[in-house]
Amino acid sequence: MVVAATQERDLSTAPSRTPAGRPRLQLRLISGFDLAHDGRAVPVVLSAQRVLAFLALHERALRRGHVAGVLWGDVPEDRASGNLRSALWRLGRLRAHLVHAEGSHIGLADEVAVDVREADLLAYSLMKGDHDCLGRHLDELPFLGELLPGWYDDWVLIERERHRQLSLHALEMICELLTAAGRFGPAVTAGLAAVREEPLRESAHRGLIQAYLAEGNPSEALRDYRLYEKLLWRELRLKPSGRLSELVSPLLP
Repeated sequence: MVVAATQERDLSTAPSRTPAGRPRLQLRLISGFDLAHDGRAVPVVLSAQRVLAFLALHERALRRGHVAGVLWGDVPEDRASGNLRSALWRLGRLRAHLVHAEGSHIGLADEVAVDVREADLLAYSLMKGDHDCLGRHLDELPFLGELLPGWYDDWVLIERERHRQLSLHALEMICELLTAAGRFGPAVTAGLAAVREEPLRESAHRGLIQAYLAEGNPSEALRDYRLYEKLLWRELRLKPSGRLSELVSPLLP
């Protein structure tokens, strides 16, 4: 959801972090753009939103000309540069350290926490064998929701698909690890979340069915298989793979 600017707050008087260490400036791009300071929404005009989002999706500082060219590629170069300067000026009026500028390069300031970056870090940690996030509630994990819904720029579509795939793999891995640990309730919840995000994804259904079987609920496993079988045939005229069918073959007539 795009937030229109109605007022601009002065954020310069507060330190960048709370005593507990939580970032005071938090940028959320999953399920919609939202900039918050100590939990309070900060209105940002659309042009400045696009600059913040673009910088947040890149870990390194970028050339000003590149940022302007991507965000305003449909206008002449001098006008694109002017649009970027205007957006940066508007961000500067917030009196918060949101953008770090050095010479011809700009990047998101280190003081800003970004939910997509947290999601990436957690997903890669899971893949490396660090399972600390398994103790967290699923709602606390940044793997649910679409990246910047309603934005259709090419650079957004690419990052949206990257985030979707990474999140699905993370949810499936969480389901698998929790099943192996005997924590079937959270495992089923993670599996259902993956299925909800992509109903046609067989690996998501496979993890969910394995969790159902491990907790001793064959009826739930067979029910999910039947639902997936019907959905897959109706949408793609395909049948489940033999690998998935083997899981429920003892339950079939």
